[in-house]
Amino acid sequence: MQQELLDHLKKITEEEQKILDGSAEVDKELYTSGRDFIVDSRKMLDEGKLITVRTHTRFVHFPAHRHNFIEVLYVCEGSVTNIIDGKKVVVGKGELLFLNQYTRHELLPAGENDIAINFMILPEFFDVAYSMTGRNNVLADFLVNILRQDEERGQYLYFKVSEVLQIQNLLENMIYSLVTGKGENNRINQTTMGLIFLYLVDSVQYVEMRVPNQYENMISMTTLDYIEQKYKTATLTELCELLHLPMHVLSKMIKKTTGFNFKELLQRKRLNKSVELMCDTDLAISDIIAAVGYENNSYFHRVFKERYHMTPRAFREENRQQAQVRL
Repeated sequence: MQQELLDHLKKITEEEQKILDGSAEVDKELYTSGRDFIVDSRKMLDEGKLITVRTHTRFVHFPAHRHNFIEVLYVCEGSVTNIIDGKKVVVGKGELLFLNQYTRHELLPAGENDIAINFMILPEFFDVAYSMTGRNNVLADFLVNILRQDEERGQYLYFKVSEVLQIQNLLENMIYSLVTGKGENNRINQTTMGLIFLYLVDSVQYVEMRVPNQYENMISMTTLDYIEQKYKTATLTELCELLHLPMHVLSKMIKKTTGFNFKELLQRKRLNKSVELMCDTDLAISDIIAAVGYENNSYFHRVFKERYHMTPRAFREENRQQAQVRL
């Protein structure tokens, strides 16, 4: 981050000066009008704005609260420690923490050199980002649905992307425009966030989520659907490209959620389909082998015999006589 902008963000705010002068607690009236500590967008955002920024208040413990908007915490220098449902999440320099409207968290006191930016964002701000990342992108859908969801479930996304220079540059541009008052154009900021989302989707291997089971289940269902639809030509490489996930990350998830690796799942589908064709059609065995995606006849015969303990021809004859198919 440019030193000039960082120096500007380091300035002691009026709120922080009161804390340094002896105020021991956060002044809740700056953030909410209600009894419950719910930070109110009407106090944070000017009318008509979908996004604004403020520097994170240092030198004081910020008690447990939630927001009626989406908060994105970005650390410019140092670190900021959140406590989310009893779990400590330390966000370091260059990292991002997305908190949806229902996530309760507290923050431990930050020091003078712990500089962080709070993006305060209304859910509809992400509509442009959603359209830019593509409605057929299952990971983009997942990220945006967490932020736009109607169910009252607290969820967060923690992106450890300090080394992704494209994200850092885009965030700095966005912070500069909003801090200096040159960011009145919602569309420009929405488009910038869309670009950030594109890079986040490509960097999803660096994300920590509060809802890992939901995420992993989504990946496994997508994998099974992909194999079901494209079993003849399916490859793990193509699936990785579709999901924007590194091969080792996706392979680990598939194994964890299904109990099988990708090759085993694909082989089971191809063998099941071959059995169906053997018993329901008069296609030659060699044609069936090609129809389910195998190019090597000898390999097919070997894996088929390993699973069914007989040759394809013997399997066809036995199951036609019994009028049943053993999958």
